[in-house]
Amino acid sequence: MMETIKDKVRAFVIENFLFGDTSYDLADTASLIENDIIDSTGVLELVAFIEDQFGIVMGDADIVPANLDSLARISAFIETRVGAPATA
Repeated sequence: MMETIKDKVRAFVIENFLFGDTSYDLADTASLIENDIIDSTGVLELVAFIEDQFGIVMGDADIVPANLDSLARISAFIETRVGAPATA
């Protein structure tokens, strides 16, 4: 089975912000910021990951909670930028 964009983002978040705690119930729509999973520094790490992993460049206008505050939002943002189908 192919790893989805969301799978990759989830793995990154768990590894880097939950310190590998796979038992944490990270819902796709849970706010990463409100739940104190990532802070402003974490956002920058997340942006670097997205740019490196998916080959897209994020401008300041892209670095907003609407794009980065949950696994679902991050995945949707990446999909629109790389033109990948949501089911891929």
